[in-house]
Amino acid sequence: MKLEAPVSYVGAAVLCAVRGCDHRACHEGPFRVVVINLDMNEDDGDCVAHACVSSPVTNKWSEPCSDSHFDGWSKPCSALHLVMTDPFIDSLPPVLIDNALHFRLTYDDERVGILKYDLSSNCLSLIDAPLTRPAIFWPAILMAMEDGSLGLAHLGGLTLYLWSRQMGSDGVALWTRRKVISLKELLPIQNPKKRISVIGSVEGHDIIFVTTDLGIYEINLKTLRWKKLWKRENFRSLIPYMSFYNRQGISICPFLL
Repeated sequence: MKLEAPVSYVGAAVLCAVRGCDHRACHEGPFRVVVINLDMNEDDGDCVAHACVSSPVTNKWSEPCSDSHFDGWSKPCSALHLVMTDPFIDSLPPVLIDNALHFRLTYDDERVGILKYDLSSNCLSLIDAPLTRPAIFWPAILMAMEDGSLGLAHLGGLTLYLWSRQMGSDGVALWTRRKVISLKELLPIQNPKKRISVIGSVEGHDIIFVTTDLGIYEINLKTLRWKKLWKRENFRSLIPYMSFYNRQGISICPFLL
């Protein structure tokens, strides 16, 4: 299916449009598409962020995509001015928390920030990364924590830092450092001078994926158990498949899954 985006976009997400859906079998239902645009003014260096949402898109899998029903896009939300140098939205998918999408921003030579789009209020806002010394740089990932909060995992050398953002009793959301893990003591690392990266997570399960000089590893942040998934490869991101949808009438050999 091909939708004509209203603007040139740098970030996007596809969301189920059925209210109250448990998302266990919503593959044939209507969906919405959210697109984010960063408009850079080359003259003064000012950057403005916009967001647009499609009307619910419906499609029957047995029919061609051209038979889909699509009414168009919403008007862009109010512009958000970003006071930062060369911001861009990374290729990792956004994280959905409390009906808001969170996109990872990278700016000012790989510093990390968060662009939040609230689907209920149709508003964009900027969330600062946790205040640390030194500041948080790429590689870092956003993740949906098991308790439903927004999480952030980043590396400082061979140390993994895990943060979560939760609402306090005063109504102000704050970052709390949840865990500090020495990867040198946890994982088999042959050459500590090789760059280690955190490249993905399992939504709502406190599991992350890390690359070292020896391969790709899955780490359970609660038990600190790990397992090797793959040999050493230059992956920037890893997105695990949580389920598969097989269209009725199509059979797939089990060994292919």
